[in-house]
Amino acid sequence: MATATAEPPKRTTPGATVRVVHRSSAGAIDHDWPVDRIAEALRDAGGTTWVDVLDPGPDHSATEALFRDVFAFHPLAIDDALHESHVPKVDDWDRYLYTVFHAIDYDRDTGDLRLHELDFFLGINFLVSYHTEPLVLLDRLRQAIARDDGNRLRRGPDHLLYNALDLGVDDYMGVIERLDDAIDDAQDEVFHRPTPHTLHEIFRIKRAALRMHRVLSPQREVLNRLARDQYAQIDAPDRVYFRDVYDHLVRLHDITEGLRDLISGALDTYLSALSNRTNDIMKTLTFVTVLFLPMTFLAGFFGMNFFGDNIVLSAPLPRVALFWVTCVLMLATPWALWTMARKRGWF
Repeated sequence: MATATAEPPKRTTPGATVRVVHRSSAGAIDHDWPVDRIAEALRDAGGTTWVDVLDPGPDHSATEALFRDVFAFHPLAIDDALHESHVPKVDDWDRYLYTVFHAIDYDRDTGDLRLHELDFFLGINFLVSYHTEPLVLLDRLRQAIARDDGNRLRRGPDHLLYNALDLGVDDYMGVIERLDDAIDDAQDEVFHRPTPHTLHEIFRIKRAALRMHRVLSPQREVLNRLARDQYAQIDAPDRVYFRDVYDHLVRLHDITEGLRDLISGALDTYLSALSNRTNDIMKTLTFVTVLFLPMTFLAGFFGMNFFGDNIVLSAPLPRVALFWVTCVLMLATPWALWTMARKRGWF
């Protein structure tokens, strides 16, 4: 989840922020290694260097120069990281691996699921992370390195990459839990008082779940390749850690499939409840029409002209009595219909 960093880092330019953590081959750890000495750290073949670059842009010239002149990354890899947005992927450039990962967070108030692209360059003795927004998972990783006295750095940059990906996947689970809570709330609203807002909320959740599903599918393949392919930058004993993250992503992928089913069920329930509500309204209006039908018939038959000269009587009958008999029929017939409907459970 994106947020501000806790402490002021070092800067290469006013637009780019670079923080370097270096563990030498002798075991010495420097959490604020100077940026202008990165090349010196890279020459320490037995050491581990983590370079974290935050460059919100729009001018990425300083970061591009760092990647080109210090790390000698391929121009296409640099262009992918700086200027394009990708689905999760992993590219093997022989001397290093280029990996795209998406950090994620979900705003329950707005219903927006935001993706934050995080690019990694993994070498034999270095890990470079590049992003355009501050990311909490990197702050947590930096704090974990400080707490364990650099143990994660001792195990190499590949293990450091595993830790970063594992923290990112943990955030996925938190987002899924919040989506599940949102679905529960929408279902409760459907059963109690469905409104157009309920439908809007269901579609917002559906869009978020679909977007997350589209990220999880390629992200799962990335971890599968990191766990099973023979990359020089990843030690054989560390592949099992990437396999563990891959297993988590497989489980999360299955959970999102279940979320999609729940959302579809909530949508079907909303439409069914709305249809039933419409049927109840039509039933009520129809019954009101039926109640007034006898009155309409009597009024139309007699013309309600009991005291005029144009009414035809087949037998001597006082006109006043005929008037009151008609009134009684007009009241009794709707009451009889209403009583019958109540007994049959129509209302």
